[in-house]
Amino acid sequence: MSRLEPESVLWNMLRGGLATRALALVADLRVAEALAGGPRDVVDLASEVGANPDTLRRLLRALASDGVFAEEEPGVFRNNEASDVLHRGDGWDDFAHLFGGSWLRAVGELDVCSDAPAFQRTHGAEFWSWLAEHADERAAFDRAMLQGWEPRVERLAQLEWRGDEVVVDVGGGNGSLLVELLRRQPGQRGIVFDLPEANRDEASFDDRIEFVAGDFFQRVPVGDVYVLATILHDWDDARAAAILRTIRSVAPPGARLLILDSVVPPGNEPNGAKWLDLLMLTLFDGRERDEAQWRALLGAGGFEPVSIRDGLIEARCR
Repeated sequence: MSRLEPESVLWNMLRGGLATRALALVADLRVAEALAGGPRDVVDLASEVGANPDTLRRLLRALASDGVFAEEEPGVFRNNEASDVLHRGDGWDDFAHLFGGSWLRAVGELDVCSDAPAFQRTHGAEFWSWLAEHADERAAFDRAMLQGWEPRVERLAQLEWRGDEVVVDVGGGNGSLLVELLRRQPGQRGIVFDLPEANRDEASFDDRIEFVAGDFFQRVPVGDVYVLATILHDWDDARAAAILRTIRSVAPPGARLLILDSVVPPGNEPNGAKWLDLLMLTLFDGRERDEAQWRALLGAGGFEPVSIRDGLIEARCR
């Protein structure tokens, strides 16, 4: 792999916001879906999606230069492997909408002096309250959270299971992770626990799964295994520890805690969690954590770590 010149490294980072916004615009216009049938002239394409032809051409030309869409001949564009992902229905188009919309506006206000999260200062409300007041954005967020659920289920399924546990998915959203896990573990029962406004797919629940509404700062249902899938990184250490203490207060002595979250590695190698950490800071004053920080957090919450690996942290009641 050729080494980039220092100026190219900086330029690629400086233009990042433009790429994020361009991707959001074409995702919101559902351009990838409109190109699903094959290459199309940009004038015809713009007429269908309701865009200015020249602006759309320039957006697609720039995105194609970075490997999203392809320009077959001047003014004629098609999907490629990357743009195909935008209309697969697994959350990437919603991620593009969020990153290039409300999140990008908040990122523009990120600084190193304010104590309040940039999202709250930008939008006039903390993130979760704002979502509750914007149903379309809440739905987009919940759909985006579906992205990557398959690897999470694989990590959980590879663990040793007794086979008759009650699994509580804390902050479980639409329940897709628990539905798939229990499909592979037919002797288990499950509880999807989340706020009442969570967009859930109860039609996919069988008689072994129930939805329980509530606030994990106040109480959680009793179970044998507690799953926290990309939940704790949304919160600072004090509030993340409070969530763990809520679980610990009702967890039986032999209960297991399974956390699906990143473990930030040391060193300077590229790692997405280091950038995700800045997004968590922007949105909620949350954070990604390294191994030492996870150990400290688990201890503050009343748990003892069993295994800490990137993507899966296992703990038990202390």
